[in-house]
This record gives sequence, C-alpha cells and structure tokens, in this order.
Amino acid sequence: MSKVICGDCNLTIAFSFLYCTVSRYHSYLNSAKQILQQYNGEEPFASFLKKYFSANKKYGSKDRKQVSNLCYCFFRIGKIADDLPVEEKILMAFFLCSNEPNEILETLKPEWNRMLRVSPIEKLSSVNFQLSSAFPWKGELSNEIDYEKYCESFFTQPDLFIRIRPGYAEPVLLKLDGLKVQYEFISPFTIRLPNSFKADQHFELDKEVVVQDYSSQNIAHFLPLDHGKNLKVWDCCAGSGGKSIMAYDLNPHIELTVSDVRESILANLKKRFQKAGIKKYKTFISDLRSQLPIPNSQFQLIICDVPCTGSGTWSRTPEQLYYFNENKIEEYSALQKRIVSNVIPHLQPGSSFIYITCSIFKKENEKVVEFIKQKFHMQLKQMELLKGYDKKADSMFIAVFSSLSS
Repeated sequence: MSKVICGDCNLTIAFSFLYCTVSRYHSYLNSAKQILQQYNGEEPFASFLKKYFSANKKYGSKDRKQVSNLCYCFFRIGKIADDLPVEEKILMAFFLCSNEPNEILETLKPEWNRMLRVSPIEKLSSVNFQLSSAFPWKGELSNEIDYEKYCESFFTQPDLFIRIRPGYAEPVLLKLDGLKVQYEFISPFTIRLPNSFKADQHFELDKEVVVQDYSSQNIAHFLPLDHGKNLKVWDCCAGSGGKSIMAYDLNPHIELTVSDVRESILANLKKRFQKAGIKKYKTFISDLRSQLPIPNSQFQLIICDVPCTGSGTWSRTPEQLYYFNENKIEEYSALQKRIVSNVIPHLQPGSSFIYITCSIFKKENEKVVEFIKQKFHMQLKQMELLKGYDKKADSMFIAVFSSLSS
C-alpha cells in the first residue's frame, strides 16, 4: 500500500522547515550580538573569537563561519547605523558587505538580497547612509588616496598573499596546481589566494613561503640591498620579522640587526628566523621612544617600520576602524617623530634610511617626511603610497632617504 501525504501535512512540513530556518538565522544574529557585546577592542578580534569559540563548544564549523562573518561585517561599516538595535545593524552590515545572493538575506530581507550586485555606494544610498558615516576623517588623508575607493574597500575582505622564498618557486607552484586551488602568480615571487586558504596546512611557513601582504612585499623594490655586499642593516621596529626575512632573501650577505620593544615579539621572530635559515644576526630589546644605547651603533641601512594607526589595514582588521579615535593620529605622529629622531643618528654618512607606515593619514606620512628633511637635512630619494585598497590588499607608505656623506 502506498503512503499518502495530504496537502495539509505538506503545508505543516513546509511551515516547520521555514520556522526552523528563520530561527537558525536569528540564532546567528543573536550569537553575533552576544560576542560583540563582550568584545571591547583591546585585543585583535581574531584572537578574541578563537578564545570565545574554544570556550563555547556548541558551535559547529559552519556556525562559527557564519557568526564570525556577521561580526566582521558589523565592524566593516564603522559607526554607520549605530543608533539601530544591534541585530538590525548586523543584518544591515551583512547586506552592505555581501556581493552574492544568500539564504540569510533571502529569508530575512529578500528586497536586500536582490540588490547585492550593485556598488557599495548604491547599497548605502538605499538604506539612507553615506561613506562619510563609515569614515568621517577625509581631511586627514594622504594626498594620493582616492577617498571613495579606500572607503569601499572596508566592505570587502582582502585576499591572502604569500611570498615564495628563493629556491622554492617550482615546488610551491606545483603544489598549488595539485591542490586545484584558484590562485594568481604575480612575478617575481607573489601569490594571491582566497582569504580562506590555510597556508600553514600546505606549506612550511617561513621556509618555503612567507605570509606577507602584497604592499609589504612591494617594499622589496625600494630596499637598496646590493647583492653580495656585507651591508650593516638594522630593522629597528622589526615586529615579527617579515621585512627582515625579505631583506635576507634579497641579500643573504647582510649583517642583520633587529630590535623591538616587546620581548615576546622578538622570541617569535627568533623562531621564524630559525625556520627561514637565518643564523647570523643580532637582536636587542629597545624602546625607541627613549635615547637608549644601541649596540653596533652605525648602520648602512635602517628600516624603520614605525608603529602607526594601521589605517591602511582596516579592511583586514575592521575592528580597528570601529574603535578608532581621531586623537590617535596626533599621538602616533608624535611617537613616530620621537622614534626617527632617536634612530637616524645611528646611520652612517652616505647611507639609506627607509621610513614605512601602514597608514593612509597625512600626519603619519608626508608630515613626518617633512620633519625628517628639516631636522636631519636628509635627501628624499623616493616617496610613494602603495595603494592596496583597489587590489584587495593593504595600503602602505614608504619614503627612502639618503644621509649626506661626511
């Protein structure tokens, strides 16, 4: 005997499925709301999320992905719609940051789901907001920044970039081909990948490849590192050492010195150097805000990637956009001037000083360049804003100086 399901039963099943679907999506919104209310901006949001999900095991991998995306969308639109209830702002942010139709919006806001392929400015206009609501500091921008393109970049997650280390190009590209992953090779050593690609699962990081943003890799073209010369190089704000590894790859004969104010950062740097095969180098802890004694105090090249607002990386770390205070621009500018003032005296006559920020603010970039020129009478050889906002990458500023010969 065949089983017959009546029309009313079909309706009941359909309504039950719809109710469960709507309930699940509202659960995502509520989970995102709870996470956002617990986060205060004092640590990277990625670190906070990792600890949160570790303490709350109820979330499956799909749930974590959906809830994380909703949270990041909330940050990406800055202070837009801050007067709305949090759940409503999250959903609006998800609309503004989505490019393809999806089930969440089709279920909860179908009229928005039909608009996802228009530009961010058009979507903003449809909900009665403007770019200035997300980024009200237009007057602080460096001269070369395209305000609209820069702001539009907030709404899109950047790509992942890796740099192939010398001698590993063929095996790395063969491995990527075997993985059937979509990638772009940008000569001479850059690979663009989807942000979701797990580089550490497929490569030996810092041995075969280095995870390094596109603009940061392009700094290689500005470093005066003649191959074969034993230049004394100081990476004075070394951080985790990405630029030092790149300098070594460009010229493995350099006499490398690295410093940072944080002991824990230098400990991580040493582990990376070990993987990278860098054995001959010196390290020391130094707070460059103060005039402290610096070992081996005369260098032929100083790389000074100073602390900054990080405004060129806000599409990658949008929580910094959300929590940004305009007063930080002046604070960082003053800090940068103190650092360069304490560092430049350790440059040999006729040598090179490289000033770098990942900022798009004039007071951290062009104004500090003017300060260096006036105070130290150095020759500005090159100055460029490496615009990554139209390449799904970070933006950086670099200025190359030459000190006067004695």
